Amino acid sequence: MSHSTVPRSRDEAKTKRNVAQTAETAATRRPEKRPGRLSLRLRLRRDRTLILMTLPAVALVLVFNYIPILGNVVAFQEYDPYISDNGFIAILESPWVGFEQFQRIFEDSAFWDAVQNTLVLFFLQLVLFFPIPILLALLINSVIRPRVRAVAQAILYLPHFFSWVLVITVFQQIFGGAGIIAQTLRRHGYEGFDLMTDPGIFKFLVTAEGVWKDAGWGIIVFLAALASVSPDLYEAAAMDGAGRWRRMWHVTLPALRPVIALLLVLRVGDALTVGFEQILLQRDAVGPGAAEVLDTYVWWNGVRNQDFSFAAAAGLIKGLVSVALVLAANKVAHMMGEQGVYKK
Repeated sequence: MSHSTVPRSRDEAKTKRNVAQTAETAATRRPEKRPGRLSLRLRLRRDRTLILMTLPAVALVLVFNYIPILGNVVAFQEYDPYISDNGFIAILESPWVGFEQFQRIFEDSAFWDAVQNTLVLFFLQLVLFFPIPILLALLINSVIRPRVRAVAQAILYLPHFFSWVLVITVFQQIFGGAGIIAQTLRRHGYEGFDLMTDPGIFKFLVTAEGVWKDAGWGIIVFLAALASVSPDLYEAAAMDGAGRWRRMWHVTLPALRPVIALLLVLRVGDALTVGFEQILLQRDAVGPGAAEVLDTYVWWNGVRNQDFSFAAAAGLIKGLVSVALVLAANKVAHMMGEQGVYKK
């Protein structure tokens, strides 16, 4: 019995040594080269259908987004569109003034007032508006019955398709001086009010209008992210004793974190655009001191007065600042471990 056991142990030790040597040899061996990449000609032939499908969209982007960028050259000119019937010839023949238009903008106190109003509106919308679609998505996702969920989504989506004229009209009929609330108060002996013409609460009013109109539409992305979460994660958390709030904190919110980071970066990049049409429609009611933002400033001082070089310079400043904000916000997202708009 002892004679049969010893050789077996020796064989096992020898086998282990051979396996270890084989593993060491495999680890030190150079990895085999990957097969060469396909040539450009073969890749174009392989993807020709997809390329043909995307050509119309690429053409539209080039014509309406990238080619007009060349028109920013008028920001360095005293552009006169009436020099020639041809807009391109008018650009070539307009006199160059260098940075004179930018100097005019920076020396205008109304410009800095518009910047201040824009930033205040952005921070209010970021704090009061941005979290609401996330909360609504979590609320709808917790509804068990599909029919109730579909009805809730339809009700929340509907205001997004209203024009700003209709949205402001609805708010006027409710919160205006002749609105339902003010008339009801007067019938009962109280003094009425007109929130639509109060400069002090205008920024909160604009934020409330944006929440009512677009909060429901904003939950689409978050609901799509929640749909990709495996139910097994919730079941495993429930088996470990996690309640509803614990499952939401440890399963749902981590699934939404990449989407939240991406949308937050895009929102920061769009900080200087807070709603041109919405504010322009209400600007006269509260005055430019409370309602003037960068977009309306460019409209009133540039486009409306046909000072196109001034408007182009202001728009160029806004674009450069927006790009810087996107890069800074994306860097912060990378530091937090998220991908952001693009990878490192």
